[in-house]
Amino acid sequence: MSLAQESVSSRIETLLRAALSPSSLEVQDDGHLHAGHAGAREGGHYTVRLRSVRFTGLSRVARHRLVYDSLGNLQALGIHALALDTRTPDEP
Repeated sequence: MSLAQESVSSRIETLLRAALSPSSLEVQDDGHLHAGHAGAREGGHYTVRLRSVRFTGLSRVARHRLVYDSLGNLQALGIHALALDTRTPDEP
C-alpha cells in the first residue's frame, strides 16, 4: 500500500468516526483489484463497512447519503469508487 493510499484510508476513517460515532468501522483499500482500470488514475477504490446507531430508521439510500455527506468531496480525498456496507449495531 502506498503512502497516499494509506492516508486516504486514514482520512476516511477519521471523518466517519467524527461524524457517525460508529460502533465498528473497517476501511479496506481495494486498489489492487483495479490495477490498470482507467478510473484508478482518478483516485482509489475503497470498501467501507460501518455500523452506527445513526442509521436506525434510515433507508439504505439515506444511510449512504449520510456517509457521503460525512466525507464531503470524494474526488478531493482521492476516492474514485466507494463500496458501502452500512448497518445498525443490531443488524446481522
